[in-house]
Amino acid sequence: MDANYQVIVFPWFAFGHMLPFLEFSKRLAANSIHVHFVSSPKNIQRLPTIPKDLASLINLVQIPLPSVEGLPENAEATIDLPLEQVQYLKKAYDEMQGSFEKLVGQILPDLVVFDFISCWVPETAAKFGIPSAFLSAFSAATLAFIGPPAELRSNSRVKEEDFQVVPEWIPFPSTVAYPSFQAKQICHNINIPDVTGKSSGERLAVTLEGCSFVLVRGCEEFDGEYIHLLHELYQKPVIPVGLLPPRPIDRTSTRTKEANWSDNFTWLDKHSPRSVLFVGFGSEYKLSIDQVHELAYGLELADIPFIWALKKPEGINSSNLLPPGFQDRILDRGLVCLGWAPQLEILDHPAIGGCIFHSGWGSIVESLFYGHNLILLPMMADQGLNARLMVDKGIGLEVERSADGSFTRTAIARSIRLVMFKQEGEPLRVKAGQMRSIFANQALHENYTKRFVQFIGCCKRNEHLLPEKVKD
Repeated sequence: MDANYQVIVFPWFAFGHMLPFLEFSKRLAANSIHVHFVSSPKNIQRLPTIPKDLASLINLVQIPLPSVEGLPENAEATIDLPLEQVQYLKKAYDEMQGSFEKLVGQILPDLVVFDFISCWVPETAAKFGIPSAFLSAFSAATLAFIGPPAELRSNSRVKEEDFQVVPEWIPFPSTVAYPSFQAKQICHNINIPDVTGKSSGERLAVTLEGCSFVLVRGCEEFDGEYIHLLHELYQKPVIPVGLLPPRPIDRTSTRTKEANWSDNFTWLDKHSPRSVLFVGFGSEYKLSIDQVHELAYGLELADIPFIWALKKPEGINSSNLLPPGFQDRILDRGLVCLGWAPQLEILDHPAIGGCIFHSGWGSIVESLFYGHNLILLPMMADQGLNARLMVDKGIGLEVERSADGSFTRTAIARSIRLVMFKQEGEPLRVKAGQMRSIFANQALHENYTKRFVQFIGCCKRNEHLLPEKVKD
């Protein structure tokens, strides 16, 4: 393929989706594909800067987000909303269909890459005889657990207990299933329609039935058994596009850009290699005040250096956010940084040796890119499944929790000590370090992009593989 080929990329408005879609776009552009990355105006403004050598091949397209009742003004991504209001963002997203169809008709791309929330894209693309590809921001293991479209249509899993066991269609040894404290919410999301009239399960079923093929953020070397299973479950091409790992960071220029973080990096510079624990729970999830306090006490008990990127819970005064006297007691070995943090730059620092985090797929990829030790504390969405996958592969340790999801400071401290320096955690540390040969292997993942580009070229040359143009 060459720059005459064009691809529209349209992610769901969550940064855990937009960022991997953008990384995929950059990799396509590096292979001379002209990409039209579509989002709302505010989201486009919040995206990372496109590298200069790729800017001419990535067109950032803004489509205004329609106003709908229940959606606060200026809320254009899930990060702007409490969980219960995300359904109104989905409603506004659905109402972009007309504008999106007009854009497709103007560009007439060779492919539309989309997210499962916009399950109407295959129908839109088919009107112009254009193939559509569902790009999953989730792992292959998560997709395998959720199952084939027929399973989603049958509503056979209607009890939360159904989501706590490995499904029968996974034929190899696995413990990938939801913990009890997540199962109720997942069961509800999969089965119960929201204000849009659709459930997440229905959106995914429509997506899988309608798309021309499925793209997975994974690779044969890490999760090949799940990728092979998806071929059988979907009965259509399932193409791994690599893990979309981060690009190596230029440390000499990064600290200048993040000048307000210079003191924190100076603090990290004073510590021995791989001695500091990074604590972070991403952009989407906000810990409750009780969780903040119990985690703080656990970090204190663990008695190792740490840097904590902490998002303040809604309605909580900063002075009451941490336990009384905590900052004074950990002054010589811990940093608590409120608000946004340059996570990649922190993970890149030689002093960082491990992470305690939410088990988001993107954060797992970033952490294993550096071979960091993983202490897993899943909170929402696919995180519980990701945590089990890491445990299955002997790469991480999941913090022990109660049936309601609560955890104790003792469990936090015990997990940190075991993973970071105790003798019984050595196999986990060795295995995590070995993962760099896969996760940080840029040539490996670039080859996945090239193979995908060749696949699209094959489809283009063989018109019978493309959908027939739908007549009005």
